[in-house]
Amino acid sequence: MRSPHLPEGFDATDPDILQSRIPFPEFAELRQTAPVWWCPQPRGITGFDDGGYWAVTRHADVKYVSTHPELFSSNENTAVIRFNGHISRERIEAQRLIMLNMDPPEHTRVRQIVQRGFTARAIRSLETALRDRARKIVEEAKRNAGADGIFDFVTDIAVELPLQAIVELIGVPQEDRARIFDWSNKMVAYDDPEYAITEEIGAEAAMELIGYSMNMAAARKQCPAKDIVTQLVAAEGEGNLSSDEFGFFVLLLAVAGNETTRNAISHGMHAFLTHPEQWELYKRERPATAAEEIVRWATPVVSFQRTATQDTELGSRRIKKGDRVGLFYSSANNDPEVFDRPEVFDVTRDPNPHLGFGGGGPHFCLGKSLAIHEIDLIFNAVADTMPDLHLVGEPRRLRAAWLNGIKELQVAACVPRGSVGGGG
Repeated sequence: MRSPHLPEGFDATDPDILQSRIPFPEFAELRQTAPVWWCPQPRGITGFDDGGYWAVTRHADVKYVSTHPELFSSNENTAVIRFNGHISRERIEAQRLIMLNMDPPEHTRVRQIVQRGFTARAIRSLETALRDRARKIVEEAKRNAGADGIFDFVTDIAVELPLQAIVELIGVPQEDRARIFDWSNKMVAYDDPEYAITEEIGAEAAMELIGYSMNMAAARKQCPAKDIVTQLVAAEGEGNLSSDEFGFFVLLLAVAGNETTRNAISHGMHAFLTHPEQWELYKRERPATAAEEIVRWATPVVSFQRTATQDTELGSRRIKKGDRVGLFYSSANNDPEVFDRPEVFDVTRDPNPHLGFGGGGPHFCLGKSLAIHEIDLIFNAVADTMPDLHLVGEPRRLRAAWLNGIKELQVAACVPRGSVGGGG
């Protein structure tokens, strides 16, 4: 097997790269030549006191690591593959309290409790409210657009429904919902200088959100209600969450549920408007397979990581105990060994065994059914209300180390007079 031909110093967790593009050519090269490849990093620049990580780029290998938590730990170094260099080890280890960063058996205990909030019955109970909200969000965006019909799809549409779904699920009062959104933004935007948000500000936002959620849990213990929070916390010691655990669960929802679904919706709209034949097909047929393809195409989480718990082998490479292993979902979801013409956006793709919700195993996304439902609802509302939506500018991408984020997408609700189609 030959060595991969890559740009000097290439690192797929470099936020400068992800601000401009997903490195699909480099991922293709790695899948073909070195599917498990050691990526060297200057010691300490990512918050980890090591010399780099193993980049895992093939679908089968990402699934293998994901489904063997006894060999590859989420707890040791957390699932976040890159922090800022000045973060302390103490701050990294504090994140082990989040379910995403737990290993079995503790992860199993917490997951069995919180999955009560994601039963089919719980999701169905939100359906009417979310359908109404989706339509209102789209109608309001169209109504508030300027005389030329132009608005920012991210701010006016994509951010709204995922946030509303989460706060609806856990019963956050309407007057507090903007605070939840603000805190969640700050927690993931510290790599983007445009937002002028430091890692310290992000940490403060996380503590604010945790504190708010803990107070909500404490209130439900004192005065139970017929809601998800009560189901999760009201009988602590009898298989329910402590107030602290509930606080960290809401923190996870604010990122894993809000930010990722928002970016799937933003990328999905861009994909539709740059593939007009798919938009026409969707408006005409509303295929049930569309949301899964949107998630595959977007892959909002580019990568997470695990840490080897013992010496092992993966892809004919020797992985040493303590080595970090990067799982590149964006690469796995474009693996031609699994997907026919993965470079094609096809909303009728079926089967679609993408890893946009994780590679299986204990950390497979609990909120998958809710996210798919949100995506379906918002695109049905857009197709009904703004069937002639078109691009007027290229997306502006978020500078981040592991998120495939869009922070602005200028669109127009109708075709302007004297023009044909939109930009992009």
